[in-house]
Amino acid sequence: MKPGSQPRWLNRTTLGIGLTSLFSDWSHEIATAILPAFLASLGAGPGWLGVIEGSADGLSSVAKLTAGHYTDRWKRRKPMVLAGYVLTTAATASLAFATGALNVMATRVAAWLGRGARTPGRKALLAAAVPSEAYGRAFGFERMMDTVGAIAGPLTTLWLLQQSHGDFGKVFLWTLVPGALAVVIFATLVREGGRPASEYQSFWSGLRNLPPSFRRFLLAVGIFGLGDFAHTLLILYATKALTPQLGATAAASLAVGLYLLHNVFYAAFAYIGGWLGDHFPRRRVLAAGYGLAAAMAALLLTEPRGVVLLGAVFVLGGIFVGMEETLEDSLAAELVPPEQHGMAFGTLAAVNAVGDFASSLIVGALWSAFHPTVAFAVVGLLFLSGALLVLRLR
Repeated sequence: MKPGSQPRWLNRTTLGIGLTSLFSDWSHEIATAILPAFLASLGAGPGWLGVIEGSADGLSSVAKLTAGHYTDRWKRRKPMVLAGYVLTTAATASLAFATGALNVMATRVAAWLGRGARTPGRKALLAAAVPSEAYGRAFGFERMMDTVGAIAGPLTTLWLLQQSHGDFGKVFLWTLVPGALAVVIFATLVREGGRPASEYQSFWSGLRNLPPSFRRFLLAVGIFGLGDFAHTLLILYATKALTPQLGATAAASLAVGLYLLHNVFYAAFAYIGGWLGDHFPRRRVLAAGYGLAAAMAALLLTEPRGVVLLGAVFVLGGIFVGMEETLEDSLAAELVPPEQHGMAFGTLAAVNAVGDFASSLIVGALWSAFHPTVAFAVVGLLFLSGALLVLRLR
């Protein structure tokens, strides 16, 4: 590298982390796509699915907080992250040997604990590998690759089900292929420079020592997150809106197609949003992303019934999620010193997890008790509130 030049953001480590995210997400999305049908074959209904997914997500959030604390204290972050990928890969494939709902719960929880344990350290490694002015592109690249894996996973599942003649066990075993590739790529490509271990401080001291600006940022993220419902609800909305004119089967198929469109824009704007964040103030770009979420909610208030308007809803949803995830990570890296990055990313992930859980409950309850427009009106107000709070950050 020439004297005075800046290190490249797309280097061996960022490429390795991006490819690892792609193959790891590819692996567990194969399993996620057939999990409901597999549980049904074991005689377990939707109630079990809710308990399993809720338990896995909840314990994953705890793992993210805990891992964030320890990854700042240890000299090397890479071993913990690698162990998390190994655990997720092994636990996901072991679903092939599950014989009951409790077995599925144990393996799913183990896989999600691995996901939680690796997340803060992976993000801290990514932030350490690039200059601060390239945080947006680096985190955007990782999110884009992750989303490509999320698109490839369900498509691979459809092919595997045909090849295995509906044998769920064989499909679960095939998750070892992309999962093992993720482990090998991370182990061989990702590099970590040496750093001194931080002086001992308790978990609560680590939380209290996070900068005030970052705590204000978490408040904005939390308020926005209370409205950021799972976009599978958009599939439900589109299916109901299209059924009167197309019939139930065609409406469901078109709704899934719209969700695929959503994911394509999600992948693209994960990187585009990061690029914008590297060239303009990140808080303003993130606020703009939150504003697009409010625009989506406003469009839903018009009760769209046509394919074009519904397509616009899904496109806006994909764009704002891509921008949101990338810019929240890059802004967190900017607001917090490198020696606190693990705790910062773990806390941010936990706040988002709480928001994911609460928002879907809020929207579902308002939708059922009143009307979808009531739910989307509340969501829009939360989105706008989050945007205003982000703009006030300094």
